[in-house]
Amino acid sequence: MATPLTLNTDLDSEGSPRLTAAGEIDLSNIDVFKRALSDVNAGTGDSITIDLSAVKYVDSAGINALFDQADAVDQLHVIVHPLLVRVLTVSGFSKIARVEAATLPPGQGT
Repeated sequence: MATPLTLNTDLDSEGSPRLTAAGEIDLSNIDVFKRALSDVNAGTGDSITIDLSAVKYVDSAGINALFDQADAVDQLHVIVHPLLVRVLTVSGFSKIARVEAATLPPGQGT
């Protein structure tokens, strides 16, 4: 059974594609996540934003998918739940993409 993951695509304030995810990203739903990443990029190679502020868990398959996406676009901006900043820093992902900790409402930090 797949772990719950909700994905939505739209445009950010600058008109660039954005993928917003909520839930957890793991091996059970990685194909859906990869497909959404591919769709939001749509082969443009431009700047995209991935909003993971409502995601508290990403396994190695999800991190690998983010690395692959960073290779496919000119600029990648990833907004993450504060719990994920350290994981993306230790993995080296923050060296190839702009990683920003999300500002969460009080009481939603854990």
